[in-house]
Amino acid sequence: MTEPDSTFDSASELLGNIAEQLGARLSHLPLPRTRPPMTAPTLVAVGHGSRDPRARATLSRLLDRVRELRPGLDVRLAHIELNAPLLDDTLAGLAAEGRDAVLVPLLFAPGHHVTHDLPAALAAAPGLRARVAEPLGAHPLLVEALADRLAEAGWSPEDGTSPATGVVLASAGSRDPRSGAEIRRIAALLGERLGGVPVLPAYASAAAPTVPEAVRALAARGRHRVAVASCFTAPGLFATRAAAHAPWIAADPLGAHPALARLVLHRYDRVRTRLPRRELAAI
Repeated sequence: MTEPDSTFDSASELLGNIAEQLGARLSHLPLPRTRPPMTAPTLVAVGHGSRDPRARATLSRLLDRVRELRPGLDVRLAHIELNAPLLDDTLAGLAAEGRDAVLVPLLFAPGHHVTHDLPAALAAAPGLRARVAEPLGAHPLLVEALADRLAEAGWSPEDGTSPATGVVLASAGSRDPRSGAEIRRIAALLGERLGGVPVLPAYASAAAPTVPEAVRALAARGRHRVAVASCFTAPGLFATRAAAHAPWIAADPLGAHPALARLVLHRYDRVRTRLPRRELAAI
């Protein structure tokens, strides 16, 4: 009769041999395919660029606010011209890293830069999966930032009901008619926010009226106490010229206003979910 301990030892040895043989066979099989970790596309905030040294620093502070609102998101600044990093270089770097991207124009309306320059830059980076978001545009968050900058300059709630006050909304300007239409919508929303005061759009280049012309138009309506609202993201030549024509107060550019940072993320979020998914590499 076989001892129980002897039977147990024989069975254990047999199972060990089977496991060893099975392990040797499985070692030659490919590892199961796994999905790479999903990461959010990089947010590339695209500014125009300026020779004013304050401009790049201002946009950097704006993007610091964006990062505070969305910890862990890869946020990068790029410029169409004049300042580094240039957009083409930024996109080439992202393509080399294998990153997806959403380009958020730090511009207020459709125009040549949004409709031509940004798509052309993407076409020059064929290895990059990316989309262009809408410009900042006529949005309540933008109007909030414009109104706050006016208040910082000295605008009060009583000014919104005075028959002597008016506002000129100064922006860069574009020959694209869609741009003018968008700026007019922003002006209308700002007028409502300020209590019904007339807000006339004006442009630093490429379109009419100019800031002085808009100021005169308001004066002809009895509005001699005119403020200039700055529809610019950062200090620069156009913003400085517009402010110099203010008969009364002039607001600072929007800069790192918290509402503008939220608007940048809003434009990003509306596009990022429509990026094509990367296909898994064959193993």
